[in-house]
Amino acid sequence: MFKKMIIFAIALAAVGFAAWFFLVKENNQEVKYKTAKVERGDIESEVSATGTINAVVTVQVGSQISGTIKELYADFNSVVKKGQVVAILDPKTFIAQRDQAKANLINAGANVERAKADLFDKKRRFDRVTKLYNEGLIASSERDSAEAAYLSSEAQLKSTDAQVEQYKAMLELAEVNLEYTIIKSPVDGIVISRNVDTGQTVAASFQTPTLFTIARDLTKMQVNTNVDEADIGTVQMGQDAQFTVDAYPELVFKGIVTQIRNAPVIIQNVVTYDVIIDVDNKELKLKPGMTANVSIITSSRDNALKMPNAALRFKPDGEINQKTVKQEKGAKVWLLQNGQIKPVAVKTGISDGSYTEVVEGELKEGDMVVVESSAKKSESGKAGVPGFHRFIR
Repeated sequence: MFKKMIIFAIALAAVGFAAWFFLVKENNQEVKYKTAKVERGDIESEVSATGTINAVVTVQVGSQISGTIKELYADFNSVVKKGQVVAILDPKTFIAQRDQAKANLINAGANVERAKADLFDKKRRFDRVTKLYNEGLIASSERDSAEAAYLSSEAQLKSTDAQVEQYKAMLELAEVNLEYTIIKSPVDGIVISRNVDTGQTVAASFQTPTLFTIARDLTKMQVNTNVDEADIGTVQMGQDAQFTVDAYPELVFKGIVTQIRNAPVIIQNVVTYDVIIDVDNKELKLKPGMTANVSIITSSRDNALKMPNAALRFKPDGEINQKTVKQEKGAKVWLLQNGQIKPVAVKTGISDGSYTEVVEGELKEGDMVVVESSAKKSESGKAGVPGFHRFIR
């Protein structure tokens, strides 16, 4: 019994010592802070977006008539001039239509001459019958019959004249369609797409088929970007932009915002707006359809007082200056002086994602602001417990 009491007393003393050691270590642990220096430097605020590279002017060359491709005189990457023949449709059907229209026009002309002769005859007979009627030699019915024949012949002449005009228009239409069998380039440029082959039939009944796509000038390109509605308010025309493409990840291309379109683009309830960026492509490295990762520089400051964004996110642990923290409002950072930290209210400006401009406040260049605390009280507390258990065992 006495031996059990001794063991119990030793165990109780061990528990008390472990608890005392744990509390003393917990209360006396020193908190360490990681700091960064407030400095001066250039800072830029950017809006990121993705887009597609396109030619500034792209013309789709189509056919206004249906037919079969007889010849092709342009291919992918062909350089063409305005008015240059790029394709020919089989003209046989349209030549026949033109010849038929010519024949109809000649026949209509002959009908006009026949109608003129008939009108002349009816007019002469009507004058003779009218004279006899005035002399009282014939009845009025004969005069009326001659007059009706004359008026009918006069109307027939007008009808044949109209037919002549109709067949003239049909001939002009046939000649225009025959000209449409020769497909010409409407602009100077380069062929970036060919959608037909020799012998292929194109149908233009409901929609003009596209035969070629021609880029007017590949040395001038544009980037069509989609900017989120939350960022579009900071984007203005004339702002500088830079972007990269997957084909040349080490190169940074530069351009200028030239257009902000008001029409919203809604995809899966996400609203974006098209922003057009013009860029020079003198080396022809950029090609239509490439994906661009764009950064639009919305604002910049030279030699600005700036601090890391981590300083704005830092919040002290425990009860350090809790009263002061509750009293401060707005953005604040924690300044380390003589081993102690204190809050400093600041007014921030633009940010580049890593650093934020300091517009107003008591901070100055060279001050050390806290960005992180190295104290880990929960871990230190746990560290004493295993030792205590091992001591008991």
